Amino acid sequence: MMTFYNILILIHIISAIIGIGPGFVLTTIVKHAHTMTDIRFAFTVKRRLHHFIQVGGALLLLSGLLLGVITPSLFQQGWYLTSLVLYLLVLILGATLLRKISAPIRQMLADQTLTETPAYYHELRNRLLRVEYAVNALLLVIILLMVLKPF
Repeated sequence: MMTFYNILILIHIISAIIGIGPGFVLTTIVKHAHTMTDIRFAFTVKRRLHHFIQVGGALLLLSGLLLGVITPSLFQQGWYLTSLVLYLLVLILGATLLRKISAPIRQMLADQTLTETPAYYHELRNRLLRVEYAVNALLLVIILLMVLKPF
């Protein structure tokens, strides 16, 4: 029989898969889109998957905090606090820098008269990918902290 704590851990793990997993794939989809048709499709897929990332990410944060409330000693563990701070940093980067960088790309995609990829798109895409790679690296560190609990 599973305890409430075990159920929360299961929810936390599933939330991590749903909330973090797609982010590692989205960069590849966008990176390999070159024509305007492909780019529009890539960003449509990205937007649709982002809903899963938002729900999974919110549930991930909520379940992680609930685990800490149930077991207050977690708030004294370095790996837990570091993971929490890094995750909050990821959320801030998503809400600020990633949104700011992707705004001109969204404007470009909204222009249905564009049939050829504008030259400036590649610079914007590369900036976006660099930040997304950094976010993915932070998420990988968080996963390693959760699994290894090194301190």
